[in-house]
Amino acid sequence: MTKQVQQLDRVIIRFAGDSGDGMQLTGDRFTSGTAEFGNDLSTLPNFPAEIRAPAGTLPGVSSFQLHFADHDILTPGDAPNVLVAMNPAALKANLGDLPRGADIIANTDEFTKRNLQKVGYDGSPLEDDSLSEWRVHPVPLTSLTVKALEGFDLSKKDAERSKNMFALGLLSWLYHRPTETTIKFLETKFAKRPDIAKANIAAFQAGWNYGETTESFSVSYEVKPAQLPPGVYRNISGNQALAYGLVAASVKSKLPLFLGSYPITPASDILHELSKHKRFGIRTFQAEDEIAGVGAALGASFGGALGVTTTSGPGVALKAETVGLAVTTELPLIVVDVQRAGPSTGMPTKTEQTDLLMALYGRNGESPLPVVAPATPSDCFDAAVEAARLAVKYRTPVMLLSDGYLANGSEPWRVPSSAELPDISTEFATAPNGEDGTTFLPFKRDPETLARPWAIPGTAGLEHRIGGIEKADGTGNISYDPNNHDKMVRLRQAKIEGIAHDIPPLDVDDPDGEARVLVLGWGSTYGPIAAAVRRIRRAGGKVAQAHLRHLNPLPANTGEVLRAYDKVLLPEINLGQLALLLRARFLVDIISYNRVRGLPFKAEELAGVIQDVIDSE
Repeated sequence: MTKQVQQLDRVIIRFAGDSGDGMQLTGDRFTSGTAEFGNDLSTLPNFPAEIRAPAGTLPGVSSFQLHFADHDILTPGDAPNVLVAMNPAALKANLGDLPRGADIIANTDEFTKRNLQKVGYDGSPLEDDSLSEWRVHPVPLTSLTVKALEGFDLSKKDAERSKNMFALGLLSWLYHRPTETTIKFLETKFAKRPDIAKANIAAFQAGWNYGETTESFSVSYEVKPAQLPPGVYRNISGNQALAYGLVAASVKSKLPLFLGSYPITPASDILHELSKHKRFGIRTFQAEDEIAGVGAALGASFGGALGVTTTSGPGVALKAETVGLAVTTELPLIVVDVQRAGPSTGMPTKTEQTDLLMALYGRNGESPLPVVAPATPSDCFDAAVEAARLAVKYRTPVMLLSDGYLANGSEPWRVPSSAELPDISTEFATAPNGEDGTTFLPFKRDPETLARPWAIPGTAGLEHRIGGIEKADGTGNISYDPNNHDKMVRLRQAKIEGIAHDIPPLDVDDPDGEARVLVLGWGSTYGPIAAAVRRIRRAGGKVAQAHLRHLNPLPANTGEVLRAYDKVLLPEINLGQLALLLRARFLVDIISYNRVRGLPFKAEELAGVIQDVIDSE
């Protein structure tokens, strides 16, 4: 009998299990199928920092949340409609996020007495009334997988490892996801182990067939493709987008790209991705430590390359001295900080926005540099291109502040053509620039940008001296003259401040111009803020929204925008770092809303805060 198909406009699914259950892979493959189908989507991977936390325990739970829809969406969703729980720990860790009436697909094979005791259950919640608020679908995923693979020459333990593919097949049937891409992926991933590839494909297909034939699921669901602007799309994570942006920047600047990096969560994927693109002239160097990574990158810039270093908060602290050297030598350098929860080691796989003040002021002396922050995973591409543009044009290090939420999250990305990207090519100094026609002045500045000439070492007649000791304006000779130092400090500051005239003004989304409350954000808070603003407007509320990409210098009209509203609300995943700066500079009484939980804001949470501010008018 043909099962009923129900139309939905959106779904939020969370896969959860032990850190060895392959939940990230399962979520990633479901996401790929969803992207291929044409839905708009947003994801939130959430996993422990430990390589393998104790099996079956709450600290070892790994999850992957996917929100997909037939319309434009902005976040991975506040709460899942469906929870796939591979064991009792996954159920207990995620049950508090489930709204009443949500579906729970539970792997009954793992609800053993021992596993239940590990997380504090006296008895199985699948067998009492404790889950009566939800629709529970008990499925013996493990034993069904083992039975489906009986014909393969695999041990029971090896067969059990494919239970995530069985779950993926079941969910793919339940939501009409394409299967071809997953099968091709498994064939490629296990090309050297064809027996393992066939077993995983068999488990995946068995899960699909189980959904088709079981009476446990009488309804399947369909979410139609979203109507997106025309173009070629692909699913992309923030780290992938950032890596591709750096490759594009290298091509558009006509400079070879050199990445000097030391592996650190959650930035390592940028190194992994860039190492695949040698055909574009990309060189990657895995250094012995953070200091060596940035030193090599700055050396590459001195030699005429586009130097890049990637890291996270603890690494930025170690790189600070060399970044200061880049400031005073006035060489282009891109420093990517994929922020994570701190201080110190903190929570390496959780997200925060707590490095802003360090990016701006975390160096000795007056060390100004531009700071750029992407708003979404796909926006990491454009932010990388913009960081390269500023670095090359103004001969300065640039800090790019991504974060763990953006880095690991994904969404559809319209692939731009090369013609859509800015031309950021630059010219090296090739001849003396002194008035006598024979002297090269390394600090003779462009009158418009205040950038100094960039001369490749070894160019005949352009011998010059740079370094960390203060140099005389123009000649570059070592100088301890107080007035010269004051002048050089002010010139370097003026160069960065001048960038405000080379970036777009702060754009405000205020449809009818009647809003008296502005919600301001930066970085990865864009999605939750925009989703919350939508909710308020649908309910008839008046609220404006603006989002900062350039944090130093700020857009030239920032003060004007802030003063145009009675109240300015600024949500940040820190304790109010940008709010502190804006209050000091513009004397505007910013209303801070701060949560530092290692997780992104929820739209519902922010909508409540916005409404409270509106009601207090």
